Amino acid sequence: MAKLKFDHAFDPVHGSPVQLSPLVERITCNNPSAFTFHGTATYVVGGSSVAVIDPGPDDDDHFEAILKATAGRTISHIVITHTHRDHSPLAARLQDMTGATTYGHGPHGAGRPARASASGEVRLDASGDMDFVPDVALAHGDVVQGRDWNLECVFTPGHCANHMAYALKEDNALFSGDHVMAWSTSVIAPPDGNMADYMASLQVLLGREEAVYFPGHGPEKSQPRAFVRAFMTHRRMREEAILSRFKQGDRTIAEVVASVYSGIDRRLHPAAAMSTLAHVEHLLEQGRLKTDAAASLGAEYRVP
Repeated sequence: MAKLKFDHAFDPVHGSPVQLSPLVERITCNNPSAFTFHGTATYVVGGSSVAVIDPGPDDDDHFEAILKATAGRTISHIVITHTHRDHSPLAARLQDMTGATTYGHGPHGAGRPARASASGEVRLDASGDMDFVPDVALAHGDVVQGRDWNLECVFTPGHCANHMAYALKEDNALFSGDHVMAWSTSVIAPPDGNMADYMASLQVLLGREEAVYFPGHGPEKSQPRAFVRAFMTHRRMREEAILSRFKQGDRTIAEVVASVYSGIDRRLHPAAAMSTLAHVEHLLEQGRLKTDAAASLGAEYRVP
């Protein structure tokens, strides 16, 4: 299988702002893990009046770092890419402190609520921030305006049903959240994640012209369209590899993961199982797999 070229050369500088452009600073939270790389990226956008994009988890040190980085400036907007617990919970404290308006696509599960209940017993609600509800619900194509910046909303469900990316027109840049990251692929975990949505959202990005992506974890990515194409190829090849295992006699997701993901950190196998389930759901939708039960981690599958 062709491999994407990931960028792991990243100095997080935890707790201190890093200037990425005249309008953009990144503050990396000190919450490293196998899923967050060196930590969640919070972005400060603007001059004297700023937006804070993805304030991050409810972490005291990170809260203080945001306040220190924005001292003497007004936080007018708090903007959320999606409601995973490493991205949105700190919005509540930041709003209480500043009075800023919160923005996002909607609460956790918004975007495809009917599909969110269609994957049997598999749920990842523990990873979702169930408390965040934006003051302003955003739709694709909306523009959030500040004093010296404009953010165009680019709806990109897949990793999360309510995932929204934001294009900063002044920098020809895209805050891509966890949809496209330079350091790793995005985990697509049903029921809130959906592979068909993810692939369609990647196609949306191919039709855009941003020159750089600022992701939710890790370094920025220049020349992103070639990278997006590589992601799409990678996902298609992964799906064919999964289908091939079923053609060779595998019946369960656990069997497929043991083979297809044998080379990755075993701590990531649960996430790999969920991504495999997302691919399986996509294969079921296309009629390329069959099951006698609801799609789930424990179900058995066969090639028609």
